[in-house]
Amino acid sequence: MLRPQPLPILYQSDDLVAINKPHGLLVHRSPIASDASEFAVQLLRDQLGQRVYPVHRLDRKTGGVLLFALNESMNSAMQQQFADGLVTKTYVAIVRGFTPDEQTIDYPLRRDDRPDEPVFQESVTVLNTLRRTEISLPSGKHATSRYSLVELRPLTGRMHQLRKHMAHILHPIIGDRPHGCNKQNKLFLEQFSMNTMLLHAQQIRFQHPVTGQEITISAPWQAEFSRMAQTLFLDSDVTAVGS
Repeated sequence: MLRPQPLPILYQSDDLVAINKPHGLLVHRSPIASDASEFAVQLLRDQLGQRVYPVHRLDRKTGGVLLFALNESMNSAMQQQFADGLVTKTYVAIVRGFTPDEQTIDYPLRRDDRPDEPVFQESVTVLNTLRRTEISLPSGKHATSRYSLVELRPLTGRMHQLRKHMAHILHPIIGDRPHGCNKQNKLFLEQFSMNTMLLHAQQIRFQHPVTGQEITISAPWQAEFSRMAQTLFLDSDVTAVGS
């Protein structure tokens, strides 16, 4: 089945292109997702009519900025920048509960690709709360439900880092499986017919390896993220932190 719309292009030059990756789209083929038939690499290649190289990754259920190189030399240069921590990545997420105004989560994470070995890696995420909301939705023994819209900036690049760090501080991302809250995920499915993960890669910033120009690429929220933000009143300045 063909995707009805082309992938939304946020930025394009002679050697780089960025898209606003839809929630639910895999970046490339994976043996752990045999049910998928569409992949960002192939879709963008066909859309542009040329080979593309993903220089970083986003989880299948994460939407937002996804950057590709258009030649091998740029691919190598950008992958090195990501590896050296020279690319600033900013995400937004809707999470359970009222988060603190600011918090640095410094919590080592075990490597998923070595399940039989106790290999832990330094992992640091900076959190800033943008808005909070409390709605009249019973949850368990509580008559209301509380949620926060947070900005997350990973200072390291570990697999599922943001998802694991938010679960660690007991503010899991809504829709996250398996690190999130099953009760909240079920609640959102039943009440709002929402079955995605509310994590969005909002911006990346880096220095162009050839021109030295500072590049900032931002992605607007996609439909489902916007719908849930509106439903939970998290898109209104009324609930903004400090208001």
